[in-house]
Amino acid sequence: MVREANKEDLKEILELYLCLHEDSIPEESDYLLSTWKQIIEDENHHLIVNEINGEIVSSCVCVIIPNLTRNVRPYAFVENVVTHTDFRGKGLASECLEYAKQMAQQRNCYKMMLLTGSKKKETLDFYTRAGYNSTDKTAFIQWLDM
Repeated sequence: MVREANKEDLKEILELYLCLHEDSIPEESDYLLSTWKQIIEDENHHLIVNEINGEIVSSCVCVIIPNLTRNVRPYAFVENVVTHTDFRGKGLASECLEYAKQMAQQRNCYKMMLLTGSKKKETLDFYTRAGYNSTDKTAFIQWLDM
């Protein structure tokens, strides 16, 4: 079942992110809880989860960004696409991405963007099958204080 995360989902989402690129779960702190509250309450920040038997096994983030170009239409940015290693290859992340796409269409977004750090052919092919391409734009990243 695909849905938006709620405030009770924090622990499970942090555990799922261990399958993304995190190597540990952050300690509970006022800063962590404040950040979580900000994410959950932001009408433009959507943390989408996919559950099997009540367990969160896949997720992505979709942020709707207000915009002054393209006839004042917003755009969507997708990030942190992840599926638990035990559940990969079952279409769960595709369902999350489709949910994000429907959300972006409902908000009148004119485009969706997604970045991946992966160079794996199967990952890049997955995003292509989901409707994304790597030919229209060139992405640049500047890491800050890493």
